[in-house]
Amino acid sequence: MTILHFTVPPLPEYIISGTTTANIGAKHPNRRNIGVFDLLVVRQGCLYVSENELGYDIEAGSFLILRPDAHHYPTQGCTEDTIYYWLHFQSSGLWSLDEHCTVPKKEELPELQPFTSNYFTIRVPQFSNLPQPQKVYDLLDSLAALVQNGHRIQSLWRQQLLFQELIEQLAAARNTSVSSPSSSCAEQAATYLREHFREEFKAQTLGENINFHPVYIARCMQKEFGCSPVEYLLRYRIEQAKVLLLQTDQSVSRIAEEVGFNHAAYFTSCFTKQEGISPRKYRQQFS
Repeated sequence: MTILHFTVPPLPEYIISGTTTANIGAKHPNRRNIGVFDLLVVRQGCLYVSENELGYDIEAGSFLILRPDAHHYPTQGCTEDTIYYWLHFQSSGLWSLDEHCTVPKKEELPELQPFTSNYFTIRVPQFSNLPQPQKVYDLLDSLAALVQNGHRIQSLWRQQLLFQELIEQLAAARNTSVSSPSSSCAEQAATYLREHFREEFKAQTLGENINFHPVYIARCMQKEFGCSPVEYLLRYRIEQAKVLLLQTDQSVSRIAEEVGFNHAAYFTSCFTKQEGISPRKYRQQFS
């Protein structure tokens, strides 16, 4: 497994991201030395890309980080409709591949400084499966929503925070070669909840649809996501509400209804508890 090493500080910096739907026959762009890292995360289908003559088949639930100093080009066209995220980022600090990582030694740091930073290395696989795809999709969807208001200071700050969470998820792939049973169950549950987030939650219905006992599902989601199915659903509904608050002029009560809340007051309470700010103030700070 090829590992990218990033010396921190400074942290890698998010630039821009988006989602692409590639039809059958579509290909990734042919580019050389673009100067930034290009993260590709496939959600559906398969993307065929080469970097310096090394080919990669990026299947659903996997990712590839293309280097800023390399030539990357399509190996072939998509053989099925493919949906993938792309994200550009940069690192103004040192970075390298595998054993060639150079972390500043103490004697190499500037002299006559009373304090110096604690340097460390973030190790991220260049190509791997995602341990928890749904978490990564959630982060990338949230970034896409914030890009709509990217000129606002609050939005820029939030983008960098979400990107650091994303890097943490990618780095975790280094220690996970095979999806565990609990991870698989949690991912299936999360996918179902996202697809049916506007509907009333029933643990029994969830269990019947993914063929696991509700108690086992709750245990798996607690282990993998740090929350129960109900808590996951609530968080996801709030994230969807944030998108609507930023991208539409709908009233708070209408948005509450759109994301699955029966009462606007309860929605406002949940939103404020999770975000530390009311829906109206959240919208105002980005307007």
